Amino acid sequence: MAIRIKARGGESTEQLLRRFKKLCEKEGLTKEVKKRAHFEKPSERARRDKRKSLNRMRAITLGIPPKSARGEREERGPGGGGGYGGGGRDRF
Repeated sequence: MAIRIKARGGESTEQLLRRFKKLCEKEGLTKEVKKRAHFEKPSERARRDKRKSLNRMRAITLGIPPKSARGEREERGPGGGGGYGGGGRDRF
């Protein structure tokens, strides 16, 4: 999979690089590179896939919509999430 980008007239290098990154993301190249960055044993892959499947099934039975339908950021309940807004356990 060869990715070629030609500079448009008057386009800065930042814009060119941004277009290149978007194209790589669209092609799934960045995801593939991250996946291949470290070797994953077949047993670890199977364990991860099984855990994903169980989480999906648990969400279906509880009626929780899939992550893509929930949106980028989801509301967190009491004590969930970081920041300085309280909740969670005290560190001091």
